[in-house]
Amino acid sequence: MAPSAPRTHAAAALRMKQISLDNQSRIIRRLRAQLATERRGLATMKKELEDTQVALEASHKVIAGLTEIGLSMSKKIEKMKVKKQQAKASHVVCHQKFQARIQEAEDSMQAQHLIIEALVEEKDSLLQTIQGLQEANNAPAPFGDEWKEDPEEHPEEEEIEDIPLGEGEIEDE
Repeated sequence: MAPSAPRTHAAAALRMKQISLDNQSRIIRRLRAQLATERRGLATMKKELEDTQVALEASHKVIAGLTEIGLSMSKKIEKMKVKKQQAKASHVVCHQKFQARIQEAEDSMQAQHLIIEALVEEKDSLLQTIQGLQEANNAPAPFGDEWKEDPEEHPEEEEIEDIPLGEGEIEDE
């Protein structure tokens, strides 16, 4: 059995090498399949990352646009606040001028009233002087019974009230 033993031994060794090569082939096929799966997963992940990058860039552009709009609106709001303050100041000045005119009119009316009262008193005094002179001269009364004083008419004066400074002002919203 000596001559067949080396053949058997060689055949067994060959068979073992063949089994080992088959096992290695299966491992290589399995590793290649795993590698292909990993590559597909990485390609999908790469595509998702690229999509995320595009979305992120678009988002940054939107944020920049919104920030620009916000700044523009802030400037417009500030301008509107300045105009509102100017309108408020103008309103106060107009109100003060109007109040001054009202006060001047009231003062003028009061002065005219005092002048009228003084004229009425002077007229009464003159009439008394005339009557005194006529009595002293025994002259007939020039007016006789025809003269009667009209009762003083005092139409109810409408007083112009001061408009409070707070009314009619522009209110902050």
